[in-house]
Amino acid sequence: MNIIKTSIEGPVIVEPRIFGDSRGYFFESFNAKAFAEATGLHVDFVQDNESRSSRGVVRGLHFQKPPYAQAKLVRVVVGRVLDVAVDIRKGSPTYGQHVAVELTEDNHRQFFIPKGFAHGFAVLSDVAVFQYKCDEYYHPEAEGAIAWNDADLAIEWPFPDDEVVLSDKDSRHPRLAQLDSPFEM
Repeated sequence: MNIIKTSIEGPVIVEPRIFGDSRGYFFESFNAKAFAEATGLHVDFVQDNESRSSRGVVRGLHFQKPPYAQAKLVRVVVGRVLDVAVDIRKGSPTYGQHVAVELTEDNHRQFFIPKGFAHGFAVLSDVAVFQYKCDEYYHPEAEGAIAWNDADLAIEWPFPDDEVVLSDKDSRHPRLAQLDSPFEM
C-alpha cells in the first residue's frame, strides 16, 4: 500500500495495491500489519459501518467525544464523494483547518481520520455507498458535531447550500467557534 501524507499531521490517504486482469481486479482493503508498517500506527478496528446516500447529501461533520473517540478508515465502494476531516484538537497548529480528498469506486483510495478530527462527506455521484472502519464502538451519548457549512472552516463543498440534502440533526450543529473541543493536542 502507498501512504500519502496530507497537509495536516494525522490524516493520511491510503492507496491499496490493485491487481487487475481481464476478469476484473483484486485488492486487500485492509491489513493491520501492512497498515502499521506503512504508517507507524497500530489501530484495532472493532466496528464496520456502511451508508448509502444520493447526490447532494452531506453527512457531518461528526465526531465521538472521549472516552469513546473514534479513529476511522473510510472508503467508497460505489460512486464518488468529497471526504473532509477537520482538526478540532485544542493546541494544534492546524486547529480548525481541514483536509479534503475525493474518494471513488475507481481510485480505491481510503482516508484515515484519527481521533481529534470531525469528519463528513458530500456525495458527488447519483448514489454512493460509503464504508468505514472504527476503532471504538458507537456510543450515542458521545456524539459531537460541528456545522458542515461553518464559514470559518472555508470548506469548498461542491454544491450551493440550497442544493445540499441534510438530516435534521446535521442542520443544527454549532459552529467551531461555539465548540468546547474535548480534544487536546
